[in-house]
Amino acid sequence: MADVNNGVSSKKFISYVPSNTNMKEFTIRALLIGLVMCVVLGAANAYLGLKAGMTIAATYPAAVIGMALLKIMKGSILEENFARTVGSIGESVAAGAIFTIPAFVILRIWNFTPESMFTEYLTAVALMILGGVLGIMFVTILRRVMVEDQTLPFPESVAAAEIHKAGQRGADAAISLFKAMGVGAVIKLMDGLGIFHSSNDFQVMVGRLKESFVKLGLKADSEKILGGGITTISAPAATPAYIGVGYIIGPELGALNFAGGVLAWGLFVPLLVFFLGPQMIDKYLVASNGDSLAAWAAITGHLYRYIVRPIAVGGMLVGACYTLWKMRKNLILGIKRGIADVKKSATATAATERTQKDLSFKIVLLGITVIFALMIGLYFYFTNMILGAILAAVVMLVTGFFFAAVSGNLVGMIGSSNNPISGLTLATTVVAALTMVVVGVNGIQGVAAVLGVAAVVCVSSAVAGEMLQDLKVGYILGGTPSKMQIGDIIGVVLAGLVMFFPLYILHNSDLASNPLTGGFGSSNLPAPQAGLMAALSQGIVGGEMAWPLVIVGIALGISLILIKVKSPMLFSVGMYLPLETTFAIFIGGLIRGFVDKRASKRGYNDAQKARVENAGILSASGLIAGEALMGLFIATVVFVKDQMGGKAEFWIIGGFESIASWLAIPIFAVLALYLIYIPLSKAGRADEPAPPTAMM
Repeated sequence: MADVNNGVSSKKFISYVPSNTNMKEFTIRALLIGLVMCVVLGAANAYLGLKAGMTIAATYPAAVIGMALLKIMKGSILEENFARTVGSIGESVAAGAIFTIPAFVILRIWNFTPESMFTEYLTAVALMILGGVLGIMFVTILRRVMVEDQTLPFPESVAAAEIHKAGQRGADAAISLFKAMGVGAVIKLMDGLGIFHSSNDFQVMVGRLKESFVKLGLKADSEKILGGGITTISAPAATPAYIGVGYIIGPELGALNFAGGVLAWGLFVPLLVFFLGPQMIDKYLVASNGDSLAAWAAITGHLYRYIVRPIAVGGMLVGACYTLWKMRKNLILGIKRGIADVKKSATATAATERTQKDLSFKIVLLGITVIFALMIGLYFYFTNMILGAILAAVVMLVTGFFFAAVSGNLVGMIGSSNNPISGLTLATTVVAALTMVVVGVNGIQGVAAVLGVAAVVCVSSAVAGEMLQDLKVGYILGGTPSKMQIGDIIGVVLAGLVMFFPLYILHNSDLASNPLTGGFGSSNLPAPQAGLMAALSQGIVGGEMAWPLVIVGIALGISLILIKVKSPMLFSVGMYLPLETTFAIFIGGLIRGFVDKRASKRGYNDAQKARVENAGILSASGLIAGEALMGLFIATVVFVKDQMGGKAEFWIIGGFESIASWLAIPIFAVLALYLIYIPLSKAGRADEPAPPTAMM
């Protein structure tokens, strides 16, 4: 009998579907539904992560969609669990991909051109699939002791299990989700067709060029510094995705993210324009053929990208470290549990019950060995040094297993939505970079190897956390672990095979539309986490980094900690992102705050507030997914037209040019009303039982 003090209850747990019940679970229809959701939700998160630097949890939307479709087919609750498990894993692969793959392009290690596409595709696929499968192998070793640990609350797993148990409302929730996806897709299509402009910039004078000055003293003959120029200020982007993200994260975090944007665009950029503009304007006027506004826009963009962003990178570096520091108790506990779990798993007896059967331990060890050997070959391809390749693979394996255990335990304690994947990846990047420096692998080969290690560990940690969360749901409901593990391996392989294409198309379509400023790292695809990984690996291994600016950012990050800012990381990401993005996220947060206040003012009880919260998060998720899928369609059209020698633009409906910018205002109003009316209309009666709360 298990010891209670070791975290495992002495009372035998009985799942919702008992272990001796034979019920449909791993079926073709459940697998196909899961795989479609895996690709769709993964691609949507890739789009969102590149643009806003955030991803949304896929567990809740995947559960709702899977339940609705399988109920039509009279499927079982275990089929629903299986479909959700496979459907939600794509988000983890996408998160790992967008945090690292764009860094190869930002540093020009990869070109993302038709000539190099095949080699880069195979490399990216190898990194994603090997990382994802490795994460599943690691979790398989640890699953039994971790999911049975009664001291780990698994908040999001419990919520997901309750959603499945209360599945009678699944059809209604799915309809709400699909409606929101339709609204998001239509608005994005209108933007693409030129009916309205979601992005609107304004140019504002900062003094008078070469007339304004700053006097360095009080005397009449004190030194004067001439200044003056024109800066750019952005209106909030009228996009469903950004407003949806703001709604999900709420007013407090939305305001914090926006505050970083205000500091960057309200202080740093105008200050730089004022003092450096007079020295730069003449060259930029020549480059823009005398177009003054275009010249100032180019100056503003360059000052932001090459001076302000490195400062933001320093802030993100501190923010990531501070996140890990704040979670140090959970991390230390996770490390201790991870070590204990490995010891327990080594002595665990083979399970005979259906609900305890994992993949064969021999298959798991063989899989890890094969992945290790393949990674040596891949890292040798990066470094051309066998010692460097072996050490890189060892770092990958050790940190991968370590962070998989830590990630799994963090998910058990606080849920996968709060899992600090970027912080864990940052730590891996530093360890890998220092390893490359020690063994003498430097230059572009060393940077590529570091990013390769970071990519595998990032995907592995993200997949491990999500997989363990799903296995806990299966443990509660009575799913078969081995079937869920096989399903997730299939999902990881498919996501790894296709996730390259959204990244490739988004980068190249933006580059075709904006030849000088487009692609990863641009205002349209800022990819802040990838920018951080690129800067860090290049700075340590390649020796190329604007360290004075990064140090300024580090000092800023420390200052934010001293004044007790809740999340220096989110603040710094706000500095890195375009102002229109953080502004729109802030407005989405204000809408959420308004809805919450209205719910309280109307005297709703906890059950009604939970229904309002669920409906709001589901609607916001639908808006995000709808825009993302339509955005990928628009990018694909632009990409195909460019490849066929046509003009790199989407189809445009004429006649709206003069009012397109103004039409962004009613679009904002429509989105705000939608996110206010729909959640409040779903409050239901006061005597209805409380639903499970959506954990995002």
